[in-house]
Amino acid sequence: MNTIRTTRLSQAVRGALLCAFLPVAAQAQEAPTTLDAVEVTGSRIKQTEAVGANPVAVIDRATIDRSGVANVGELLLQLTAGGKALNAKFNSSGNFGYPSSGGGIGAGSSQVDLRHLGSQRVLVLVDGIRWVNESSASGVSGSADLNTIPLAIVERIEVLEDGASAIYGSDAIAGVVNIITRRDFDGALVHGYFGQWSRGGDTTEASITVGGGGDRFHGVFSASWFEQESIGAGEWDQSSWPIPGGGLAFGSSGTPQGRFTFCDPARPIGSYGSCTPSQEFFYDITLDDGTVVPVWNPADPSAGTYHDFSGADRFNYAPFNLLLTPSERKSLFGAFGFDISDTLTLRGKMLYNNRQSMNQAAPEPIFVGPYAGTGGLADTVIIHANNPYNPFGITLDPASNFGWVTRRPVEVGPRIFEQDVDTWYFNLGLDGQWRFGDNGLDWNLDYVRSENSAEQTFYNGYNIAKIKLALGDPAICAATPGCVPLDLFGGQGRPMTPQMIDWIRTTQHDASKQVLDIWSFNVTGDLFDIGGRAAGFAAGIEHRVYEGSFDPDPLRQTGESQDSFAAPVRADYDVDEVYAEFRLPFADTFDLNAAIRYSDYSTFGGATTGKVGFRWQPVDDLVIRGNWSEGFRAPNLGELYGLTQFGATLTDPCGPTGTLIVNDADGLNTTPLETACRAQGVPNGFEQANTQITTFTGGNPNLQPEESESWTVGAVWSPDFFENLTWSERIDIELGYYHHEIDGAIQPRDIQALLDACLAAGGLDATLCSPFTRGAGGNLNPPNNFLDNLAVIETDGVDVKFDWRSPEFAWGRLTASLQASHVIDYREVDRDGNVATRAPGVEANDGAIPEWQTNVQLGWAIGDWFVAWNVRYISEVSESCAGLAGLPGCPTDADRNELDATWYNDLQVSWNDAFTMPGLKLAVGVNNVFDEDPPICLTCSLNGYDAGTYDLPGRFWYVSLDYRF
Repeated sequence: MNTIRTTRLSQAVRGALLCAFLPVAAQAQEAPTTLDAVEVTGSRIKQTEAVGANPVAVIDRATIDRSGVANVGELLLQLTAGGKALNAKFNSSGNFGYPSSGGGIGAGSSQVDLRHLGSQRVLVLVDGIRWVNESSASGVSGSADLNTIPLAIVERIEVLEDGASAIYGSDAIAGVVNIITRRDFDGALVHGYFGQWSRGGDTTEASITVGGGGDRFHGVFSASWFEQESIGAGEWDQSSWPIPGGGLAFGSSGTPQGRFTFCDPARPIGSYGSCTPSQEFFYDITLDDGTVVPVWNPADPSAGTYHDFSGADRFNYAPFNLLLTPSERKSLFGAFGFDISDTLTLRGKMLYNNRQSMNQAAPEPIFVGPYAGTGGLADTVIIHANNPYNPFGITLDPASNFGWVTRRPVEVGPRIFEQDVDTWYFNLGLDGQWRFGDNGLDWNLDYVRSENSAEQTFYNGYNIAKIKLALGDPAICAATPGCVPLDLFGGQGRPMTPQMIDWIRTTQHDASKQVLDIWSFNVTGDLFDIGGRAAGFAAGIEHRVYEGSFDPDPLRQTGESQDSFAAPVRADYDVDEVYAEFRLPFADTFDLNAAIRYSDYSTFGGATTGKVGFRWQPVDDLVIRGNWSEGFRAPNLGELYGLTQFGATLTDPCGPTGTLIVNDADGLNTTPLETACRAQGVPNGFEQANTQITTFTGGNPNLQPEESESWTVGAVWSPDFFENLTWSERIDIELGYYHHEIDGAIQPRDIQALLDACLAAGGLDATLCSPFTRGAGGNLNPPNNFLDNLAVIETDGVDVKFDWRSPEFAWGRLTASLQASHVIDYREVDRDGNVATRAPGVEANDGAIPEWQTNVQLGWAIGDWFVAWNVRYISEVSESCAGLAGLPGCPTDADRNELDATWYNDLQVSWNDAFTMPGLKLAVGVNNVFDEDPPICLTCSLNGYDAGTYDLPGRFWYVSLDYRF
């Protein structure tokens, strides 16, 4: 291969950038005086410059080992350029329904986000070839699961912090993560790892990697095992406090004592409990605690064993949840290369990965009656007067006198969601060279087949059709084999019998699968010389076939599951692509890069993207670079064809938390909000029955690709006047600016913002209010909120990196590094003009956008010892207090709750050739040394903190042992 002499800048920065963005201290190694031309993420043209035109952060194996984490996903969560991404701290399966993307919950998977633009806009490659997307048995996703890639096989990770659709095709809008596997590995490595959180949750990892070969053959094999134990939410005080008082804004209406909202037709019109059309005089009661035999007095409920339901009666579901979900993964990996001749190599790569994981939620509540707002069978349930457990002596009928009955039977046990996920990967390829005198072309031909298939088993759910039979006419129930009349009225003092539970309880099975087939051919080489420097090019073609399926349990498909509705998906599409890339040198210091790609999709047609960049080195120690690129993201199968339900948490401004006067006896509309609410038929004294408003959401077969423009500009400076001083061997500084704009972003409307805008416009606006109708008692019916090419997203910011290394002293060598990302602006605006709540410095929708994220690493190397002290900083954010008045941090609805800045300190001590045994390395570390808890978030789901931004509460200690021979 062609080689050139490296500049002093290349030699210095090559080592500095190895630790970019990761909160660990990395020992830089001396660069050789010559470099082979290699392919670097962001370009298909092989190059020798360590600092190219594209901003690429390289995380080498030493950096990975010093991070103290045992999986790829947790490693990438610590990127300062990263945002909210799914990980093991998210404990959600079906209890909140399915997200609008059609991709499913992703329970048990781990994803990566860059620039807060979403994991679906980050392309994940393995050895330069795109990885199959995850399924996790709940949909057809557009994101890759990093848990399918064992850490044991990773040689390094390259992160391109720029758009690259012209180079790689769809999905590379926010950036690219390229995971490079171990190839030229010789010998054997046995690895063991054990860690534990201060609240429990052991983490164990073990692997063995062997490699070797001869003159013409080389192979590597790795087997690994990983197990993460669970941590219950009750282990953290914040999750076990009663509501209010912790980080949960509202508890659930589904309580063990039950909630009963109805009227008695025998009561006089206008009196308490009467059946007025507005339903404002309905009973809304619950059983007193300690009740064994319910006593009902319709004239005065408080004279019996009931009282009016209030917020103090809501159920705290958090202690039943998990802070950390358990996962066990087993992997086998093999790769080989065989030189058929001096110019032709056959290579192959195979992987099998199995993940078994679990999520847990509080015992499933039963909601029946029109206030349940499911849009399905539960809303139509009639409770017959002859039901032997009905204490009210009347039939509760949605057509006349019934709001709802809710009951959470804790005697059934928590909901359990178990996932079993298999990933298969096979790659066979040829690498060749065509020689023409002194010049030549390098080419590669690849075939890849990868498959991710998942099954999920859901325990302790209910069949709502059987509940309807068991609450209806006892004569019909008696004529149905197995049917047992159901008791929703006895509370904890009269729990359900085993026979009742066995009749309504059902185990549900969901499955999904994604398959990706790729055929690709690439060629790269030199075209001609310009001023003594070679003009490089790359070109290629690629054919991909995507297949996806989602098979929810039949009860979900028919709406008979008490859990969320979901429709099946079974679809495929293919794409053909051709691209060309050029690098043209001008003089000795300036390179111009350009690329163009054409993609032809069977779903929507063709798309063309381009990219232009430059690299200018005006002096030996300074590189200035910039890029402009077009991008696109094709809608994936879930976005096109999925149909599900989502339990959105909405605050209805027409309720007591809004400004509508609850006891407005004169009925006058004294504010614009009152006028809007009454225009929608909201009665006097209205209170939102359920904080989780079921939303029908999912795919849209008419979606078009997202289109984006990105540009970056930056400089890398290694000043020679800081080189070889008594206190400094070198200093490297990098500064970069990025800007992304996405048009036609695929997403649903912000349903809360749309509801607020609807009411602000008077409540009857044909466009803003089209998703909203109201049913019994003024409660919102399930709105439709399907995906569309809806929004424009813009974001920009600055990245700063710094690296310093001292000379070698008798007492060792010091290193210091810093990586910081500052988000200047982030803005989402839908086509209706609604501005989403996400913004820099704001916590919203379980995802913060901190204005600053910074990592600092301090290292001390002496002999075989290395001590790393790493500091991670997340700046403060705030969240809206709307609907949260009275909770800690929210004196009024107009205030904002401040989530303080967070500092994490991590320490590791490693010892090479430990105990005088060559090849043995021992590392001991503690992450979050000072036990910094995440700030309490009042609007966040489940455990009251933002699990996509902050670490798990508590310290984590670990020990790692490697033996290489």
